[in-house]
Amino acid sequence: MVSAKETVASVEHALSSYTWPDGVRYQVYLQGSYKNSTNIRGDSDVDVVVQLNSCFYSNLSEEQKRRRALSDGRYTFADFRSLVSDALVRHYGRSSVADGNKCLKVARTHLPADVVACVQYRNYFNPEHSNSYAEGMTFWTRDYPRQVVNYPKVHYENGVNKHQATNNYFKPTVRMFKNIRTHLEDTGAISGESVPSYFLECLIYNVPTDKFSYGSQETFCNVVNWLCSANLSSLCCQNGQLLLFGSTPEQWQTSAAEQFLAGAVHLWESFA
Repeated sequence: MVSAKETVASVEHALSSYTWPDGVRYQVYLQGSYKNSTNIRGDSDVDVVVQLNSCFYSNLSEEQKRRRALSDGRYTFADFRSLVSDALVRHYGRSSVADGNKCLKVARTHLPADVVACVQYRNYFNPEHSNSYAEGMTFWTRDYPRQVVNYPKVHYENGVNKHQATNNYFKPTVRMFKNIRTHLEDTGAISGESVPSYFLECLIYNVPTDKFSYGSQETFCNVVNWLCSANLSSLCCQNGQLLLFGSTPEQWQTSAAEQFLAGAVHLWESFA
């Protein structure tokens, strides 16, 4: 059976075979449902991050950068994305690599890969302390250029901690609700595009630890009941750095979550 790790290894090989300019230091890692062990049958594309670490962007102001004597890096995000694209095309061929809005789509890997070229991002908790930050990554979209910031490493670590705190019930619960989402989509109750896997995992992450129990039916009721009574607009992403709901393209709409929860409740009542 083909694994996501084999896909990452293929991308790593393609990049390591490339002749990089001096000073380029990067890291390749998996993100998304395959990394977080929340993938279900039907999940296909593997999300692979190629992160430039030779420089970083941050939430520091220009004055704070000057006080720290930070200068602009030699390579910009646009430079790095171009280099990653060239490396992939040289290895897989032009016809196998497509430029997407947020990523480079590679067809000739073990599983189709969405390769996200990005630069390290640092969200400093205290601008005066250089080691007090959450590490994220950032990139700019191609179609309508705007900056996107995310924290896949923190997301993963928080998910592992939640899984352990719930006696290993968190990830199976996420998969259960993703399968419910698939069923609701198949029956026309919701649009699958309105309930992305990332947002759904973040939603379940916000549920208190004591709501996860041994039985899947009891857990389902606990989770749905808590979410239906929660103030959704106050919930955070699993990375703990951003609000889950809001007006940006990287945030979810409360109406979509409420429609999903209503569909889950109706599904439960139809089987009761």
